[in-house]
Amino acid sequence: MPVKLSREQVLHIAELAKLELTETEVELFAGQLSEILEYAEKLNCLDTEAIPPTAQVIDQRNVIRPDTVRPSLPPDQVLANAPQRQDDYFEVKPILD
Repeated sequence: MPVKLSREQVLHIAELAKLELTETEVELFAGQLSEILEYAEKLNCLDTEAIPPTAQVIDQRNVIRPDTVRPSLPPDQVLANAPQRQDDYFEVKPILD
């Protein structure tokens, strides 16, 4: 069943996304969003009973390096490009609101 978004639905989606759309964009996005929803509906019709919920298309593995203890950088090297510093610390403007 084809899904066709109305002008009001597109404007509601735009309001939720905090977007201001021209009339041309409303018409354009109504068509594009309707096509996306039609495609999603086709995907909902696929039989996925035989596919486990944790199935992956690509083989995934942990790519995080081992956590090893290493010496820290000296403060002068760490703060070398700091716009402002005080002793061995970054100096930042206070944010009071």
